[in-house]
Amino acid sequence: MSTGKILLGVLAGAAVGALVGVLMAPDKGSATRKKVMKKGEDYTEALKNKFDDLVSSMTDKFEDVKSDTKAMAHNGKARVSEFKKGNSM
Repeated sequence: MSTGKILLGVLAGAAVGALVGVLMAPDKGSATRKKVMKKGEDYTEALKNKFDDLVSSMTDKFEDVKSDTKAMAHNGKARVSEFKKGNSM
């Protein structure tokens, strides 16, 4: 199972648990709605931050692979060129 799926499951479970806890609390309806909205905003912000971190991490890895690929292609071209020079004599 991927880390992203585990993270999403944990966040969803925490959100459901918080929502049930707030709904079962003996507060007035307006206070409960405010708490639900606040928790929703908090979880939305946390999810956005985790998603941004994931995108940043994936972008960094992509750039690393891209750089490595360019270096390997350059080295391969140089070796082919050297091989051709060696065989043409």
